[in-house]
Amino acid sequence: MKKEFSIILIIFSLIPGTRDGFGQEKLSGGHVFSAGIKTGYNRGFGVHADFTVHKLSEEIPFKLRFGIGYNKLDPGNSFEARRIFINNATNGVPEKKGRSFDYRLDFIFVHTFLKVKQSYLVFGPRYSSFTGNFKFVGGNEDFDVTSRQWGIGAGEELNFSMTRKLDLVIALGLDYYFPNTLTGHDTSYSPDNENVNPRNDNQNGDIPFTYKDADGAINQPKFMPRIMIGLNYYLK
Repeated sequence: MKKEFSIILIIFSLIPGTRDGFGQEKLSGGHVFSAGIKTGYNRGFGVHADFTVHKLSEEIPFKLRFGIGYNKLDPGNSFEARRIFINNATNGVPEKKGRSFDYRLDFIFVHTFLKVKQSYLVFGPRYSSFTGNFKFVGGNEDFDVTSRQWGIGAGEELNFSMTRKLDLVIALGLDYYFPNTLTGHDTSYSPDNENVNPRNDNQNGDIPFTYKDADGAINQPKFMPRIMIGLNYYLK
């Protein structure tokens, strides 16, 4: 738990001047709602869409945004995934692909960053649904490894007005997802090592694999740096 708390502090310490603009919200020139889309790097190629409520009330100094993203990721080591979740066979040509859907709630505050007039601090909770697929062509193996994780994230967003209703957006941030159970085929490994049907490591005296082994083989979301660009359109 101390490790997770330290990581949260690191994420928020990366964002300077968080108190500069609290209470200075301009409400985007009177706009109430907007929709946005971004694409770029999110530990792989990512596309994110969101909906923002700019004016919750006159007394609330922040915007509220709901978002969903799709990311293509390297799912991990194919051979190790097979050993840890299936069996010790080595035949077949490996193919792999990974993806995650992330769901996010952001609290958005105005504050000065790089002297950009419309710069914002964003932070809030995250939820990730990860799937890594491993296929061995000629080896009769095709299986998924999945995980579901809660996380937290923070970042900076810079908005540049293009028209009265359209902004160019550059987003920089970092999300962190907490370790959770990895499940594949009929096997699962949990952070507390209350594992279900763990396979035996034939390269280490046939002792059962642990969560550490599974987590080392599978690239489930952990630190997820974000560098994205997109558009924000004001609906009202």
